[in-house]
Amino acid sequence: MDINNIPNWILALENEDLEFVKNLVLHSGSLKEIAKVYEVSYPTVRLKLDRLIDKIKMNDVVENEEFIKFIKGLSIDDRISVEDAKLIIEKYKKERDEK
Repeated sequence: MDINNIPNWILALENEDLEFVKNLVLHSGSLKEIAKVYEVSYPTVRLKLDRLIDKIKMNDVVENEEFIKFIKGLSIDDRISVEDAKLIIEKYKKERDEK
């Protein structure tokens, strides 16, 4: 596979996220099995998966504007939550579209 063909949503994930996805696939999507692998509770795994889903969705939705890229970067670096990043981006887009 050519590195230029790797989807942006994959490139936006951290190694820890990619390892989680790999383990999820290897364990046929069983969150109970993943909880055993990571030695954590099922709700902890569910939360991790929900955050990962949010990161992927956010990457799919976000446009290539500098401000949005900046906010997205803060979220990916865990400097702000995915939920806060979404709120900021939604507010920005709403105000931008009203002009």
